[in-house]
Amino acid sequence: MGHPSGVANCPALRCLWSKGIFAFEQEAAVLELRTVSKHFSGIPAVDNVSFSARPGEVTGYLGPNGSGKSTTMKMITGLIEMTAGQILFQGKPIQDDLIAYKRRMGYVPEEPHLYKHLSGVEYLTMVAQLRGLADRESSERIDGLLHMLALYDDRHASISGYSKGMRQKILIAAALMHNPELVLLDEPFSGLDVGSALVLRSLIQELAARGKVVLFSSHELDTVERVCSRVVILHRGKVVADDSMENLRSLMALPTLEKIFSELVVEQDTESMARQIADLIHG
Repeated sequence: MGHPSGVANCPALRCLWSKGIFAFEQEAAVLELRTVSKHFSGIPAVDNVSFSARPGEVTGYLGPNGSGKSTTMKMITGLIEMTAGQILFQGKPIQDDLIAYKRRMGYVPEEPHLYKHLSGVEYLTMVAQLRGLADRESSERIDGLLHMLALYDDRHASISGYSKGMRQKILIAAALMHNPELVLLDEPFSGLDVGSALVLRSLIQELAARGKVVLFSSHELDTVERVCSRVVILHRGKVVADDSMENLRSLMALPTLEKIFSELVVEQDTESMARQIADLIHG
């Protein structure tokens, strides 16, 4: 089979494709949230959130700090329980068989919680074993991922000595090595250098092109605008926008995602605030 569009021009993606790490899925999978809520001490952090993420699309999930994005992600992964509502994958509530659901999911969390006493290759080997990958298959994939993510020379070094960007690459490799159908990315570009960020941007688009369900949360609005075909915007725990990028630009008569985001969720005049801060420090 030939390379899909975009793979032939990227050596990193071409290598991963040749190793069979990211194969196409035969059965379409849809992630759906139905009136999902999460309360902490009676206060809603996520309030009646409903949206879906479809195969072949990169769905951006945006909102200011404290809007409920990471809480939503943790509910989708099954790390925390919902107060109300349903989360479905391929039409079935994830709680019906949470273990089977998690086998089909890859997750890059916002905070890089790693076993820092392990080396990079030891950590990925542990993850491969937990995922049930065969030794030969896992060895080939780990080797390929370490090479392509520029970690191979440091594979035997302790993660405690890794930079933030290197730890982020380990998280990305661990999330993708079992070829998941559902890919959840919470601030995946954190700490990455420019070259690695460009590879990840292309990879996110390629995963969607191969039928994966990709939900991508980030504060980097320019990147979201480049890679996402659909955007869900959260504000104070509620969905305030859910549409394609093209429709959002047209409906709001605004040219960029940054301006759309500012119009929907930024409650102060940012330029005025910047002037006040500059005046204050100027004296």
